[in-house]
Amino acid sequence: MKRLIAEFEEQSFTQIIFPHKKTDWCDYLQEAQDTFINIINTIVKYQKCLVICADVKKIKSLFKENKKLYFVEYLTNDTWARDCSTLCVESKGKIKLLDFTFTGWGDKFEANLDNLMSKNIAKYYSKNIIEIDFILEGGAIETNGKNLLLTSSSCMLNKNRNKNRNKSQITQKLKLLFGTQEILYLEHGYLKGDDTDSHIDTLARFINEDTIMYIKCEDNTDEHFEELSLMEKELQSFAKLYKLKLVSLPMTEPIYYEDERLPATYANFLFVNGAVLVPIYGLKEDEVAIEIFKQNINHLDIIPIDCSSLIKQHGSLHCVTMNFAASLTLLL
Repeated sequence: MKRLIAEFEEQSFTQIIFPHKKTDWCDYLQEAQDTFINIINTIVKYQKCLVICADVKKIKSLFKENKKLYFVEYLTNDTWARDCSTLCVESKGKIKLLDFTFTGWGDKFEANLDNLMSKNIAKYYSKNIIEIDFILEGGAIETNGKNLLLTSSSCMLNKNRNKNRNKSQITQKLKLLFGTQEILYLEHGYLKGDDTDSHIDTLARFINEDTIMYIKCEDNTDEHFEELSLMEKELQSFAKLYKLKLVSLPMTEPIYYEDERLPATYANFLFVNGAVLVPIYGLKEDEVAIEIFKQNINHLDIIPIDCSSLIKQHGSLHCVTMNFAASLTLLL
């Protein structure tokens, strides 16, 4: 049996890429680094964290000594670990690390260093990585760890990714790679300011084997209202067909930076062992979202993380992190 391991399962460590002056964070680098430091310090309260950075000596000095904190030196283009890191697949009881091709979300941004990252740091993983000739970002897929994989057509089937494959071919490829019985494509749903062609991790996420949390827009004057309402109807159809529960999260009020609306979302949360880290943005909806998490994931700590700086670069908490399966160890 083969399966993509779900994020709500036990983990070994979280991987994160620390921002440096050659990334797009350069105009507000200190602000971004402070956010990353907060994320990392929160993660290591619960599990190990591997920090990939341009200068280990310099970045290590920003943290207190911690046995759960590890550093590896590698120069990246950017910091979106979710999309350029390997994915953990279980096959016949063993973990395999799949390294997909990363093209900067359809060649929108330079990504040559990010694409080579996993290959260059592979010696620090206890499992060999397997290079896959297929363009895929971690933020583009969600799994319940069993028979379902959730994605968006606008991303997964976009011709700026695997242009020589049709929907049927891509579906079969995903089933082959992840051992998934059903691929659920959302035809609707987007966030203004998103660069990824609607990554699923900004819209709808599994919190257990049979429950999906999703973004719901109730303001009919908001530009997202129609698309997110249609997405909700699609999710309701999936829920009926596969006996799933649905939990809605609030849409944030509009946030702007340099006259551009930013893709703030509470769906971009992060599981670690014993907790869920929830992105917040200094808005009235923050408390509503936190309470929803507490009600629906009451066996874990719910930890708010201010991600106001992250959305300036059109991503959030889940986007800058990658989880690795429990049986994987770090060779550091």
